[in-house]
Amino acid sequence: MATVNEWIQGARPRTLPNAIAPVVAGVGSAAHLGDVTWWKAALALIVALALIIGVNFANDYSDGIRGTDDDRVGPMRLVGSQAARAGAVKTAAFTCFGIAALAGLAIAVTTAYWLIAVGVVCIAGAWFYTGGKKPYGYLGFGEVAVFVFFGLVAVLGTQFVTAGSVDWIGGLCAVAVGSFSSAVLVVNNLRDIPTDRESGKITLAVRLGENGTRGLFASLLALPFVMTIALVPATTAAFAGLIAAPLAVIAVRPVVSGARGRDLIPSLATTGMAMLAWAVATGVALGLT
Repeated sequence: MATVNEWIQGARPRTLPNAIAPVVAGVGSAAHLGDVTWWKAALALIVALALIIGVNFANDYSDGIRGTDDDRVGPMRLVGSQAARAGAVKTAAFTCFGIAALAGLAIAVTTAYWLIAVGVVCIAGAWFYTGGKKPYGYLGFGEVAVFVFFGLVAVLGTQFVTAGSVDWIGGLCAVAVGSFSSAVLVVNNLRDIPTDRESGKITLAVRLGENGTRGLFASLLALPFVMTIALVPATTAAFAGLIAAPLAVIAVRPVVSGARGRDLIPSLATTGMAMLAWAVATGVALGLT
């Protein structure tokens, strides 16, 4: 039986910035529009956190039963390491999805019922990333899904439910956060190219190869700072987002210098830190101006 610490590691806490950053950016862009409904912002955060922990457990389960995690560098895999029963990990995943669904339902019935459909699509996207007979994560569409769900949907969804509308500012924030979030998956898949190729998991990194993946990662880390410049006409305080640039530089150095395997793990954590720093700095700048 897995220990509490192993369950925590299996939830992959280093990915939590992918859930927190879009909500922070969404609330900041909502505050720039006007008043924010804070209890809805709190529910949006619960939805995002529950979804990302759920998708982490779902990936652990699905990759584990396929044997994809039998020889993998990186965080603790509960099923692949046989620390926990596959059924228990699957139950943990759907428990998290249930929490996200309940919080999302509370938002929908007090905001707009069509948000229920959005929630259903998000949960389906979380499960079928590596679950089901033909998981789209095994076909190279993972980064696109992350950009859409943890970028566009999460940021603009938060802005909408907390302010009642969306605007171009929220759109730019969504692109920036989606780029950061996709970059996290890109460097993760860059690290796993050898084992993914061997196990038949054809990620975008496997399709592009090492050089192409390294270039994609660098481009994705540069894009949020282009969005920072684009936000300046709304408020010069948006320059605060550049505070994340040093972290982005630290994250990209090992990738462009040819690091492999475990040497890429620091880039994962630093990319998440850069994303959170950008979201907080930009969200506060937008909210206060």
